[in-house]
Amino acid sequence: MIGFVGGTGPEGRGLALRFALAGEQVMIGSRDLGRAEEAAQSVAEFAPPGSIQGHLNDRTAAESDIVFIAVPFGGHQATLESLRDELDGKIVVDVVAPLAFSRGQVSAILVDEGSAAQQALAILPDSRVVAAFQNISAEDLLIPDRAIESDVIVCSDDDEAKTQVIALADTIKGARGVDGGKLENARYVEDFTALLLNINRIYKAHSTIKIVGI
Repeated sequence: MIGFVGGTGPEGRGLALRFALAGEQVMIGSRDLGRAEEAAQSVAEFAPPGSIQGHLNDRTAAESDIVFIAVPFGGHQATLESLRDELDGKIVVDVVAPLAFSRGQVSAILVDEGSAAQQALAILPDSRVVAAFQNISAEDLLIPDRAIESDVIVCSDDDEAKTQVIALADTIKGARGVDGGKLENARYVEDFTALLLNINRIYKAHSTIKIVGI
């Protein structure tokens, strides 16, 4: 089971849909059960029957083998602290990019620990934290038949967990998982999201990352 804590937003729903299409069982979580069920229903029509469920965050974290953290950065720390027991020993994939928005401009927020993913590891020392999927277009993910022409840079200090998440990225049509090294490199990937969003605003596009030469 793959779970999405705070998965009612576009990225959580989009990734949930893509993994369900790849044959995974998926659970979308929220602090509000109604919102979770609504989010699951909104994408379930495009996925195999019974492959997407909606539940509260704590149940999603407890019952999933791999848990994606897809909350806004403002709620990142509190959410992880509240789910520490449920996430103990599990692969936790942090997709959060700490961003600030002002007058149409997007900027990266400085995180004391270095990145959202490193903050997650500080809060969850007994979890297997992986950073990934920060730069992928949520809008494109929600279009089931659209290929995602993007590389997914995956960073972690846990090589086995990183390998599993790279394999998950490879299940998305058009996407490719790329080993981005240690978790400390997640800061560069998270910050790059701000640049991509500013490029998107200028060109009215869905820009992304492709690594050449490998």
